[in-house]
Amino acid sequence: MAPPSNVDGTISFSALNLDVLHNHILSRLDGPTLAALACTSSELNALSAHDKLWQQLCTSTWPSANHPLVTAAVSTFPFGHRSLFSDSYPLLLHRHSCNDLDRPFPTTTELISAVDIYYRNVPIFSKVQATETVTAWFLSSPFRVDLVGPEKSLPTWIRQVGEKDSWLKQLEENVTLSWILIDPKQKRAMNMSSRRAVSVQRHWLTGEVQVKFASILAGDGGKGSERECVQCEMVVTCGGKEGGEVHVRDVSMGMEDMEGKALSGKESLVILDGAMEWGERRKGKSGKEGKESYKEFAEKRRERKERKQRREKVLDWVCIASGLSSFMAFWSLVLFR
Repeated sequence: MAPPSNVDGTISFSALNLDVLHNHILSRLDGPTLAALACTSSELNALSAHDKLWQQLCTSTWPSANHPLVTAAVSTFPFGHRSLFSDSYPLLLHRHSCNDLDRPFPTTTELISAVDIYYRNVPIFSKVQATETVTAWFLSSPFRVDLVGPEKSLPTWIRQVGEKDSWLKQLEENVTLSWILIDPKQKRAMNMSSRRAVSVQRHWLTGEVQVKFASILAGDGGKGSERECVQCEMVVTCGGKEGGEVHVRDVSMGMEDMEGKALSGKESLVILDGAMEWGERRKGKSGKEGKESYKEFAEKRRERKERKQRREKVLDWVCIASGLSSFMAFWSLVLFR
């Protein structure tokens, strides 16, 4: 039996079977399209609000979203998986300094890392790990999250083909990363990755290939200008025999300032908390924005290093000149006494 039609012969969404709507129409839409559809009318907003739709979108986009740690955390979010998708799908842009003196220290007790690596948009690696953020060791040590190590290297179906330089180019163009940080207590999430690699290099000693992703975040307003902005760096380390299968040997995240100094867990937590609360979400998916921000950060770092070297050089000459003047004055007193 055909659904009832309107006076003009059209069929309203409300007249369609809900199973048909959810399983054959709305479930075929991507996240941005479904979100846009929800804004067109109250009826479509209600139809597209089902958490099952957004859960399917999240798990199809990020396989790690199906992990029990993630699903448990997301179940407490204001709008469930729709909140997760809204927080994590666009690229992150954070330019507001976290130097509000009246702002209390974050109450975060743990951060959940949900990491997915793709090769030509096909998932090849997924890992979920919780990191406690209240221990003295975390707060005082350099901020770093390691997901796998050499003893747990995971093979992928990528193979080393062609010349070395062409293989590096292949990795740069085809490997993408999603690193979602989830704060269960604050019921928030954000995707830290630049999506596409900002650089690919072969380690001079081990021969392993390091595929680097990065996000540039506003600093915490610490002493000096070195906290103007900071870099959250994610590195995928790959190894394997020439012409053979590639292994993901290490996936790590760290944070450093403009001087190249590693930030502590306490410092990083303040910056991450500010990024979750005040960070804007870019709609671009190409990943070019992330690479441009990284290049701009690297250029500022180079300029700052050169200025520091010039100041140190001038200071050295001043010290030498002052020493010579003191030496000459001393011998003048000795000779003419």
